[in-house]
Amino acid sequence: MRIDILTLFPEMFAGPFSESILKRAAEKGLLEIHFHQIRDYTHDKHHVVDDTPYGGGAGMVMKPEPVVEAIESVKRLSDAESRTILLSPSGKLFSQGIAAELALKSRLILIAGHYEGFDERVRSYIDDEISIGDYVLSGGELPAMVIVDAVARLIPGVLGCGESHVEESHSQGLLEYPHYTRPPEFRGTPVPAILLSGNHAEIAKWRRKESLKRTSERRPDMLAGVALSKADRKTLAELNSEPEATRETDSQTG
Repeated sequence: MRIDILTLFPEMFAGPFSESILKRAAEKGLLEIHFHQIRDYTHDKHHVVDDTPYGGGAGMVMKPEPVVEAIESVKRLSDAESRTILLSPSGKLFSQGIAAELALKSRLILIAGHYEGFDERVRSYIDDEISIGDYVLSGGELPAMVIVDAVARLIPGVLGCGESHVEESHSQGLLEYPHYTRPPEFRGTPVPAILLSGNHAEIAKWRRKESLKRTSERRPDMLAGVALSKADRKTLAELNSEPEATRETDSQTG
């Protein structure tokens, strides 16, 4: 996959994109990331990319000319069909489902803005708008990093184990079950006995129950979007009827 990022601050990406999974993905030739300085597409000696808003108001607005020229120029750099995405608080909320959809594309163009946002006419040149959450950030660079990381993990061959992303939180609409590793007991708290049993069928049942429990307790809103089996519904009913102290003990003892 090729990802082009249009930004005023390309230097911000150096650390996150030169470490860990993203670095290995690039070294394997599975991910190709290019940065483009929006200021390079201005035509004045001061490289101005923003101006005051018509109608008055606080802050500055990114001008349409350099942004649109950058989009058009970058699109010409590859024949691959691209999806152009504006990173904006007005966009649809980013999710694991959207990440999976984008991971199927051969090319993404991400536009990271600053100031009070973009001149509205820029929106005629994009395919989509995405927000990573209902809060305010200084610019679109951090959202771009989040999207690239989430999407890259889903590209075949990027993760060491083909199943690694399948059971992660949000991948199936539920939060992930608890994880344990050595030692078998830490400061008086043991690993749930079921995980030491070697009974993989029972371990799978335990993990599903714990995923349902954790989601129900921490993100009950997510359950509405999950295809729950009859067994899942029974498990949730049983969990909801248990006293809180019993539920906490069960998750530690298995």
